Amino acid sequence: MTFIHQLFLRRILDSIDPIFTRTFLPWVVKHPRYLRAVFHLGRSFRWAEKRRAQYRERGLQVPSVMILSVTSTCNLVCSGCYAASRRTSFERSEQTHKISRDLNLQKWRSIISEAKYLGVFGFVIAGGEPFLCDGIVDLCLEFKDVFFVIVTNGTSIKESDFSKLSRASNIAIVVSLEGDRKSTDARRGHGVHSKAIESLKHLWSIGILTGISATITRENVEFWMNSRNLDKLINRGIRIGVFIEYIPSPEASASTKQSISPCSETGKILTIPEREQFRDFVLQYRENNPIFIIHSPNDEEFFGGCVSAGRGFVHVTPSGDLTACPVSNLATHNLKESSLKQGLASPLFKKIRENGFIQESHDLPCALLSHQDEVLELAKSVGAYNTDTGRSV
Repeated sequence: MTFIHQLFLRRILDSIDPIFTRTFLPWVVKHPRYLRAVFHLGRSFRWAEKRRAQYRERGLQVPSVMILSVTSTCNLVCSGCYAASRRTSFERSEQTHKISRDLNLQKWRSIISEAKYLGVFGFVIAGGEPFLCDGIVDLCLEFKDVFFVIVTNGTSIKESDFSKLSRASNIAIVVSLEGDRKSTDARRGHGVHSKAIESLKHLWSIGILTGISATITRENVEFWMNSRNLDKLINRGIRIGVFIEYIPSPEASASTKQSISPCSETGKILTIPEREQFRDFVLQYRENNPIFIIHSPNDEEFFGGCVSAGRGFVHVTPSGDLTACPVSNLATHNLKESSLKQGLASPLFKKIRENGFIQESHDLPCALLSHQDEVLELAKSVGAYNTDTGRSV
């Protein structure tokens, strides 16, 4: 790569986020197939920004990112998994309320096409387990002018998927780990850690951009605050770290006044001092190391609070419900019957964004769960329904 190429590339990455330059410029230099893609994606990124600004002037809040839960199927049953609890409710309610099954690939293609037209640039592909959705890599490769992050447990990536990913330049793969072998297997199942690491090694060998995702609890926070553990992953090839502080199920978090024991679901939540310590560590570590770290919910402070409901992202469930975020089960639109544009104009989303008190998370790492009663009242006022049951709230 010539000096001129590096200069232009640096300007493109700086225009997105200066941290991108420090983290990804050296990586792109070592993986030339991404070079042309970065220039192309940089133009698309700027176009998407202008597009969103145009719609914002017309009164429509279009997020920069969409989280697409493309399947409710998963080969693991991880403790505390929101998707698993939603899947159980979904399967129960499907029998009694005839809720439709997962969207097919053609419908996901249609949703991504419309989202791209509206100015969405980033898509997080989640589940369930995304690699159990046949054709998911092919779908991402169809849209070369937007970026995809596939979040996987790392146990179901097929050889054919690796082969396709070896040619990809608009996809990053983020593999979920809880920490070391003991903590990962304790939450995800025996042998999962080894399979996840093997998948990462394979991804590194084909030159795909990779990251790790961890749910931060009182049980593993010390592991992730040990810089040597992150150093090892970076030295192997990791360039993205997604750290999401543990959010209990709505039932467990309904009252923050309840007694919290270390073994209870709410007892996994970081204490306020632990949250502050972990935040300090994240800020210091990402300032001095070549890794792009996303820390939820604390990074939302840069945006004035919760970035759900279109302020930063929205979520689509496997059956097509458009929700404020993955932990929310309230909706007014399903994308089987509504366009994405209509869904983004949801009165529920508008009320969530306009009510400043909902942006404060208090003692829970999730603003919406901290204000369940208030959000439920907003949902009732606009005729929203519960996505688990299909019934009006």
